[in-house]
This record gives sequence, structure tokens and C-alpha cells, in this order.
Amino acid sequence: MDLGLILRGIVIGFSIAAPVGPIGVLCIRRTLAEGRLVGLATGLGAATADALYGCMAAFGLTALTNRLIGAGLWIRLIGGAFLLYLGIRTLLAKPGERAATASGSGLARAYLSTFVLTLTNPMTILSFLAVFAAMGMGSTHPEPLAAVSLVVGVFAGSALWWLGLSAVVSMLRSKFDARALRWVNIGSGLVIVAFAVAALVGAGVRR
Repeated sequence: MDLGLILRGIVIGFSIAAPVGPIGVLCIRRTLAEGRLVGLATGLGAATADALYGCMAAFGLTALTNRLIGAGLWIRLIGGAFLLYLGIRTLLAKPGERAATASGSGLARAYLSTFVLTLTNPMTILSFLAVFAAMGMGSTHPEPLAAVSLVVGVFAGSALWWLGLSAVVSMLRSKFDARALRWVNIGSGLVIVAFAVAALVGAGVRR
């Protein structure tokens, strides 16, 4: 593999993951309420989806990309509805006195929910297409080893962001009692619901 391309992929993955959106809010809230492992699993779900979209862009999977972009309305509606569900669930969640012990099913649920949620954001694939095209990686016949190097870097960069975020938030967990966590749930839920409403309204406007 090309170390230089891996490092460039790390920068791309980190920069695309870093802006705080609904996934970031979910990661912070879950880390505070359920512990660092659940927060990390939440982030890794997003990192996997980033890597998948990065793979499509790097390998020039034009037909599949066009299908996803063409189905943007339905993808936005599904993503908005799922986000609304998560927001309302977060808003109504009752905090525990301490972080719950992370079980396999809990980690899998956290991972899969954000994996699906990230996949329903068409802007992710468009971001990767723009970046990779600028790097000359969006051709229909890319160099396989170069494409793989970039995708590995993208996943590593995205995962690095989520690892750092969950670790930092976890260190603050002891400062939050049940009452404070309740307000975290309310604030997080309202923010996620706002993102959901924006997604649904945006889908209607673009119809």
C-alpha cells in the first residue's frame, strides 16, 4: 500500500467526520449515558459507512453512485424519519445513575444505527466524489492499490476522530449526575429532532 495515500485518506476521513452533526450529538450523548464503548461503537458505524462511500468514489462505481443520488429523495425521507425516531427516543430516555455495562447487543445496535443513518446522507458520497475527483481518483479505471490505500486511510481517519471524541467525553462522564444527564438527553433529543426536521423539509423542497 501507498503510505502517502493512506495519510491523505486519514486527513480526508478525519475532516469529513469532524463537523458536529446528528452523529456527533448521538456519540456524545451515548458516551455520557452508556459509556465509552457504546460511544465508540456509534462512531465506528459512521466510520464504516464513510469507508463504504469512499470505496465507491475511489473505485469509480459510477452506476451505483448515480442510483444513490437518483434515489436521494427517498433516502432523505428514510434517513429523516429514522433520525426523528432516534431524537424522540433520546428526548424521552431516562438516565441511569451510572453508565450501563456495554453488552454485545448494545454495541451492535449502536454501531448499526449510525451505520444506517450515515448511509442515508447523500451528501457523504458527494463529498467523497468531489475530494477524490480533485485527487484524480474518481476515474472509471483507478489504480486498485491506490484506491485501497485511500479507503483504508479514510476509515482510519474517521475512526480516529470518533475514538478521540468518545475518549474525551468519557473523561467528563463522572461530572454528570442523573439530573445533568436528563438535561443532556433533552438537549440532545431536541438537536437530533431539529436535524430530522431539516432533513425532511429539505427532501420536500427538492422534490
